[in-house]
Amino acid sequence: MKKLVLILLVLFLAVSCKKELVKEPKGLLDREKMVNIMYDLSVLEAVRYQNPLSVDSMDTNPTKFILRKYKVDSVQFSQSNKYYAANYETYKDMFDEINARLEKQKKVLDSLVKIEDKKAAKKSKTKIDDKEGGKKTQDLINADASKEKMELR
Repeated sequence: MKKLVLILLVLFLAVSCKKELVKEPKGLLDREKMVNIMYDLSVLEAVRYQNPLSVDSMDTNPTKFILRKYKVDSVQFSQSNKYYAANYETYKDMFDEINARLEKQKKVLDSLVKIEDKKAAKKSKTKIDDKEGGKKTQDLINADASKEKMELR
């Protein structure tokens, strides 16, 4: 009898583990679209964190703008998010993909900033050299003029 109860308990646990926690909602967003929306929302949150006034000064709600961009309503996004979040592995993979994209974008932007900094430094050095060269040239002209005045006397 104990063996039968143990077998039934194991079967019950195995069957209950297979049960989906959240049923697939009607109008479920496909995984790729969901990742794209979540990526854009992550970028938006980063902008909000870095410069809150830039987002607050916008006429429209930025989150609504992103959802409109993908032709999704907030309920559909919320239900899809809940569905994907119920499956830990899938949701973790989605966030790993988003983080990889953010890191890649960060590297691109960092390299652009370095290029701009190098250009600015080079331009600044050129201006300094021009000023120093112009000063030296002016000093030489003044010295020549002084010599000529002395020779004329």
